[in-house]
Amino acid sequence: MNIGLIAHDAKKKLMQNFCIAYRGILSKHDLYATGTTGRLIEDVTNLTVHKYLAGHLGGTQQLGSEIEHNDIDMVIFLRDAQSPKSHEPDINNIFTLCDMHNIPLATNLATAELLVKALERGDLDWREIFK
Repeated sequence: MNIGLIAHDAKKKLMQNFCIAYRGILSKHDLYATGTTGRLIEDVTNLTVHKYLAGHLGGTQQLGSEIEHNDIDMVIFLRDAQSPKSHEPDINNIFTLCDMHNIPLATNLATAELLVKALERGDLDWREIFK
């Protein structure tokens, strides 16, 4: 499965810790991330991450394009809901695209853990058929 990973600045350390905790599961899949998030994940996990541009430089749009083409199977977007972002339309576009294309989306740690456990159990294998 192709997994998209995005984290706002205030959540990057949380994303790193999440990827460390679930490294065994994530290592069996293809990871795609916005630039800084991807680099930080690689630094602490030794996982291979396909990196787009930094989110505010267009990486969020690049990932959105992959979602739009149904090339991403799941998105974990750890977002800082308390701090508005200058590129908020790009962020909201990710949510809309995931809804339009039936892509499972987690925006907080609790949901991210549920999705990655479901991934491990094979509960998301329907995505292969859906493509």
